[in-house]
Amino acid sequence: MRVAYICADAGIPVFGQKGCSIHVQEVIRSLLQKDLQVCLFTTSIGKQIPPDFQGVKVYQLPSIPKVERAVRERIALSINPDLELELSLAQPFDFIYERYSLWSYSAMEYAQKQGIPGILEVNAPLILEQEKHRGLVDREQAEAVAKRVFQAANTIIAVSREIKDYVSQYVTDQSKIQVIPNGVNPQRFSQNLSRTDKPSSDQFTVGFVGSLKPWHGLPILIDAFAHFHCNHPNTRLLIVGDGTERDRLLRDIKTRNLNSVVDLTGAVPPETVPHWLAQMDVAVAPYPQSEDFYFSPLKVYEYMAAGLPVIASNIGQIAEVIDHGVNGLLTSPGDIAALDKALEQLWRSPSLRYCLGDLARENILQHHTWERVVEKIWFFAQRRQEQVKGVTR
Repeated sequence: MRVAYICADAGIPVFGQKGCSIHVQEVIRSLLQKDLQVCLFTTSIGKQIPPDFQGVKVYQLPSIPKVERAVRERIALSINPDLELELSLAQPFDFIYERYSLWSYSAMEYAQKQGIPGILEVNAPLILEQEKHRGLVDREQAEAVAKRVFQAANTIIAVSREIKDYVSQYVTDQSKIQVIPNGVNPQRFSQNLSRTDKPSSDQFTVGFVGSLKPWHGLPILIDAFAHFHCNHPNTRLLIVGDGTERDRLLRDIKTRNLNSVVDLTGAVPPETVPHWLAQMDVAVAPYPQSEDFYFSPLKVYEYMAAGLPVIASNIGQIAEVIDHGVNGLLTSPGDIAALDKALEQLWRSPSLRYCLGDLARENILQHHTWERVVEKIWFFAQRRQEQVKGVTR
């Protein structure tokens, strides 16, 4: 079977280091493992194609230059005829799979015209996100594109319940929306790293992995760690990643005189993430309070797959994955004192850390691998196609 995978978002270098890049790679990798022939259509290829992707035929869509925002929006929208032409020249396909981007609609409409499954993966309310964090000039056109692509899609995969609620406002047929959370590649975490690879040291390491963005709650982590470190001097904080909050983070660290015990790695290649996780005794996802928390956090799944005890905010999908006191600890979003207390609890009890980590890894291996994610996607797509055929008959 042949599948076309579409990623028309210029902000996602498919073979890059971002979390969204890893997401695209792992879904394609799982499709390949099902012996499907994958053709990739993208505006941003990124770095070198990994060896196990050599069988993927890559089609480069027109790139989007870094010009004035309104012009960028028009250029992104103008790519739709190019994408449809490329798909028609490369056909036939058995189904089309697309990661939803702000200005792309032609792939789902192409699938609709061909009478084949059009599967649209939605990871974020992009219109709201773009407007709040990056700037959006033509919201009316973005809304029109969203309605167009959501209506055309045969099956919509929402990574969280909150995303499903967001998409629901654009479609009349709610049955085509399925919630399938993100996953992890267990081969990257072949063992419980937190006990086997950690250097022999009495120092207790608190860790965070991810892009340094405002919604990741790093100021909360710095405040909690500052108090925790004051009571337990032989501790350190390891922050793996880079992003827009780096300068603010450095100022916070300096203000609290934590420079000597906080390590910032900067951006790291995805293949080295297991190495960095192996340096940690506990991993943290300290999200602040939010009325629209829609994430399916890859970092939490990776923490758990690595067998680490996790402290995470009791918010959104996280509360569905972590069973407090069983496979991790949950704290109220933004509660610095609660995070400090949870760190104290895990510092005092290695046995609790190991128990939480073991059960966390077991949960991920059973329920949240990319292979299982793609199996669910394929099941719902096939079922949806049968429903559509039944109606048309």
